[in-house]
Amino acid sequence: MGADIMPAPIFITTRSNVALSVSYRTYAFKTALAVLAALVLFWALVPVTALAADTPFDAQGSTITETSYAAQKDAQVTIADAEDEALLENSSFGIEQFARQNKGTNRAIDGTYYGYRWPMAAADAFSVVVNEYGTLVYVPQSTVDALGVDLADETFTQTFLTTFDAIDQASSHGGRLFKDVSPDHVYFTSSDTVTWLGYTYRFGEELESEHWYATCTLPGSEDGSNGGVYEATGVLADAASMNIVEAPTGLAWLAQFFAELDWSPLWVSLRTTIVATLIIFILGLFAAWGTIKTSDRIKGILDTIFTIPMVLPPTVCGFLLLLFFGKSPPIGRWLIAHGIDIVFTWPAAVIACVVVGFPLMYRTARGAFENLEPSMLDAARTLGWSEGHIFRKLMLPLAWPSIAAGTVLAFARAMGEFGATPSFAGNFPGITQTIPIAIYFDWMGGKTETAIFWVIVVILFSFIVILFINVYSSRVQNYRAAGRRRKRDAGEPETATESAAFTIDSEAARRLGLGSSDGRTADGNREENA
Repeated sequence: MGADIMPAPIFITTRSNVALSVSYRTYAFKTALAVLAALVLFWALVPVTALAADTPFDAQGSTITETSYAAQKDAQVTIADAEDEALLENSSFGIEQFARQNKGTNRAIDGTYYGYRWPMAAADAFSVVVNEYGTLVYVPQSTVDALGVDLADETFTQTFLTTFDAIDQASSHGGRLFKDVSPDHVYFTSSDTVTWLGYTYRFGEELESEHWYATCTLPGSEDGSNGGVYEATGVLADAASMNIVEAPTGLAWLAQFFAELDWSPLWVSLRTTIVATLIIFILGLFAAWGTIKTSDRIKGILDTIFTIPMVLPPTVCGFLLLLFFGKSPPIGRWLIAHGIDIVFTWPAAVIACVVVGFPLMYRTARGAFENLEPSMLDAARTLGWSEGHIFRKLMLPLAWPSIAAGTVLAFARAMGEFGATPSFAGNFPGITQTIPIAIYFDWMGGKTETAIFWVIVVILFSFIVILFINVYSSRVQNYRAAGRRRKRDAGEPETATESAAFTIDSEAARRLGLGSSDGRTADGNREENA
């Protein structure tokens, strides 16, 4: 009985497992199909959604049609010398009053924030906002009507973009270019309000009297700077009314460049550097001479004070000078009370150059003085020479090659000073604007050719000065070597006193033990036996 009952549960359990297994497989298959269908639907809808989100809309909520820029390799675009006008050959219109803004501003106007904004050339100016996702081109409806063009016409859009591309490259001065950022997604519109990528762009806004702007705002934020990499503006004009003066080339360009060049940075640099070098030369020599005569403890303290400007950032030196000579410290107040205002003047530029160049002269001169033979200095003191006489007649001549090298280093440092000078003396053309400062501001202002010219001037000037000092030092060394050879050829021995450029009498040489091995004393006479 038990044997008959046992197989039934086993049979039923087996059929149930099979049924459950089949049901599970059916459910898993249907689930997989549903997930696959959802994925297909997702990937099918995402591009449409993304496209809808990335497409700009005008003030009426209409989608702005996208176009792309097809560069014309043989296009002949004439660009004005000032890089503010451009005209494509055989075109009915051109660009005037062109200006490119690599950066805008978030600054509020009279306490009101209008968004991140770029200036526009005029009330009827066009505006091109270039960002990483596309390029938005606003052309006022008044310009469209005046020129009789159609923003949807491919001929107009390609003519505009070709002309814009040419003048954009000419005026970029190293900035990013439209053709490299987003030439494939370009949107033309005459709507003065556009919504795109979550930003709201407004064009032709007169936020200040006779000043028009293109603005970019992001809801819930007061920073719309990410709405554009850069912006460019200008006015579209009829080609017949344009008279473009092209930039000269070759020798004509060179003559015009030098005729328009402001030479004041060169004269300011030379005047400042020469005066600073003279001060550095005097202070450096006396500081080095005075330091080597002090005790080791005091020498360490003085050396740290004199050398620290060499390791501090130049801007820190300028800031400290500004604090020291400003209105707050006692010295600054005393100077101002006596009618002496140092800050942001030419003397401030000299002081800045002296501070940053002094350590080079000091360290070089001190090293040269410390390497002199102490016995020579002691011999001179024994003979009654004063310290000043020893310094002038002995130490300076022997250490002169090193002193000359330190002077050159200090001159070069003063000539190339940039950090401390603008912080303490400011940037005033013709007064405190030296060549390094002019290079920076010319480059930032888009005057690349002028900046490169000043770079070449600094390199050539430094090369000439260093070459002159090297030649001079070499001639001094050769002259001394020739003198030693002449003495050897004449049979005159070299003594420590001769190399020290002074002579002493026989009795003094005998007392100091400076007689030579062959019986000659320092004055060249042979000793006589008593």
